[in-house]
Amino acid sequence: MKQLFATAAIAAVTMSSPAFAASESYVLDASHSQIVFSYNHLGYSTNYGMFSGFEGTIAFDQDNPAASSVNVSFPVRSMMTGWEARFEHFMGQDFFGAGEEEMVTFTSTSIEVTGDTTALITGDLTLNGVTKPIVLDATLNQVGDHPMANKPWAGFDATTTLIRSEFNVGNFAPFVSDEVEVMISVEAMKAE
Repeated sequence: MKQLFATAAIAAVTMSSPAFAASESYVLDASHSQIVFSYNHLGYSTNYGMFSGFEGTIAFDQDNPAASSVNVSFPVRSMMTGWEARFEHFMGQDFFGAGEEEMVTFTSTSIEVTGDTTALITGDLTLNGVTKPIVLDATLNQVGDHPMANKPWAGFDATTTLIRSEFNVGNFAPFVSDEVEVMISVEAMKAE
């Protein structure tokens, strides 16, 4: 079961490394993978945003899951906030100052299986031109053959907390919370 979890965790998180001889390739299902973030606004409300439709690649080594890896990247400007003025504010000089080509990336560096359906996935997050290590607390949802696609599939959820000022987007903290809660839910399919 731990090996199955490692397969799903790797397939779901967002990270990279060269493929190994015994590895199998997986790709994220862009239509069923989301990253949702939330933060406290002045103590009055919790605001949410989302990234969706992103893609990633996974190299999974069943004999040595710790040698597996995943790589995901997506444009900062693919952020959805539900309000155009908020999106423009986030992309402006108060926060990202994001151009069309600016990317968010996550590259795995290690995976520690902690239980039958849990793991800690460590990797380097690059956001706003700053790269820092983060740890994703991941849970296996399911591994098996997809009933419609008829191929191996994996899904999991993960959470982490980011300190936005560490990525040079800390304007208005602490009034707008410096801590940003991140929830990830992804599916991945075995590559053709």
